[in-house]
Amino acid sequence: MTPEQVLLTEDRDGVRTLTLNRPDRKNAINPQLWEELADALRAAARDTELRTLVITGAARAFCSGADIGTAEDIHPRHKLRRLSEVALALHELTVPTVAKVNGVAVGAGWNLALGCDFVVATPESRFCQIFSKRGLSVDLGGSWLLPKLVGLQQAKRLVLLADMIDAEEARSLGLVTWIKAADEIDAFVDDLAARLAAGPPVALAQSKALLNDGAAVTLREALANEARAQQGNFATADSTEAYAAFAQKREAAFTGRWAVPPRSE
Repeated sequence: MTPEQVLLTEDRDGVRTLTLNRPDRKNAINPQLWEELADALRAAARDTELRTLVITGAARAFCSGADIGTAEDIHPRHKLRRLSEVALALHELTVPTVAKVNGVAVGAGWNLALGCDFVVATPESRFCQIFSKRGLSVDLGGSWLLPKLVGLQQAKRLVLLADMIDAEEARSLGLVTWIKAADEIDAFVDDLAARLAAGPPVALAQSKALLNDGAAVTLREALANEARAQQGNFATADSTEAYAAFAQKREAAFTGRWAVPPRSE
């Protein structure tokens, strides 16, 4: 391992783990890490074998936010474009995503975790929308994510006051999915990722998209979207496999394989 490896990647059984690797800076994201994180998320979107993505931080922190101590002689617009690319790539990723928060998650670091589908924390985890204490406004999608997750009033409380909250409060607000002891979180996330990776990939991707878009459409539009998605699911081998597994009292083996026979000319 060299100091230049600011993002570590590990693949195992359809699960990819991305580890922010700047432990001396509590994994604060510098320009290199922004670029590598964006590239890694885009690569994940192209990988047809990938079934689940886990994001975590090295050592005893998840991410302390953007590294504002790194000077750059470029226009702020270009700096913010990096953040937008990461936030969009994570949001648009079709596979389930899990944030394993081992320690502090602050500012953009917290919003990176909130951009995942699930957040698993330890009792020692701490969270803060620190932006106002740095003379900045919320970024990395926090203005969009927080009101949807906790409502407008609580979102304003978290952002405008920038109070540090613990894992229990974060869970009570719906910002943490599970809290696990520090010596249990790795095994828990491994099991969670394996369960997600074993699911029907096309169906999970469509359900994720339907839920992400559901708040922005009418019920009539949501029902139409669900009907279109379900037709696509029926065209995979997974729906047939699920019924066969149920009848045979065994676990289904999902592949996402397209099962419609090719049209003869």
